[in-house]
Amino acid sequence: MASGHYWCSSDPINMSDTKAAGMTRRELFEQRQKRRSLMIAATSTLLVLLAVVILVPLTPGWEKVQKSFFNGAVLTKTFPKLIDAFQLNVMIFIWSAPLIAILGLLVALARDAKSPAMFPLRILGAAFTDVFRGIPVILTVYLIGFGIPGLGLPRPWNSPYIWGSVALILTYSAYVAEIFRAGIDSVHPSQRSAALSLGLSERQIMWDVILPQAVRNVVPSQMNMLIALQKDVSLLSFIGPVEIFRQAGVFKSLLANFTPYVGAAIIFLVITVPATRYADYLLARQSKERS
Repeated sequence: MASGHYWCSSDPINMSDTKAAGMTRRELFEQRQKRRSLMIAATSTLLVLLAVVILVPLTPGWEKVQKSFFNGAVLTKTFPKLIDAFQLNVMIFIWSAPLIAILGLLVALARDAKSPAMFPLRILGAAFTDVFRGIPVILTVYLIGFGIPGLGLPRPWNSPYIWGSVALILTYSAYVAEIFRAGIDSVHPSQRSAALSLGLSERQIMWDVILPQAVRNVVPSQMNMLIALQKDVSLLSFIGPVEIFRQAGVFKSLLANFTPYVGAAIIFLVITVPATRYADYLLARQSKERS
């Protein structure tokens, strides 16, 4: 009894309380360690932020930088127009994303075709991904955005909106195709063997067995591609469309101030940060399910 009494009084972890909470001593220890790590991380982050807030304004050129980049009056004046211009970014993203997914999936299926008769499609798919992954996005936008309308096509087929979107669709389809192909390859060969033993055709195996698993495996990666696409829509400003980046440039020229670019960055962050966190959540959940 004495030894038992000594154990309970010296040990900070009460066994009866632990059992009542439905936790083992190890789980309780890990919980405390996690709480301690969070406290340390929060404290260090707060100290860094305080250092930035206190030290940056003490630099010699801060007043000029604040006036040129963080002018509240300019931001208030230009922000509503920037939001209006961002609607064009959203529209281009909305019609481009589904086409990218469809074309990327078709290219991935072409590259994964097993039949000898489909060999030309495999070569075409490989050439497509090599070309559009090898050329910088901005260069593809220039070549297609200026080159195709230069053929003298009638309206609306000479629109930079259309051909700029086509450039993004072609470029991102090449990356999305490789992600889909990696997802297809990630499905264990035993799945195909089991489906064959059940008498399923190659087409049924791909559409009913392989693809559902492959698509689920690559959702986090495809989410990251969508985030990158939303940002790269601004590259179309170089061929004419007045989207948010170009509108910020117009305001910069008119007001001789860079604050509109900061406003545009804020709008992008409001969209991309939650999407990025959601993609990370999906990736973490997928890793947890696999483990």
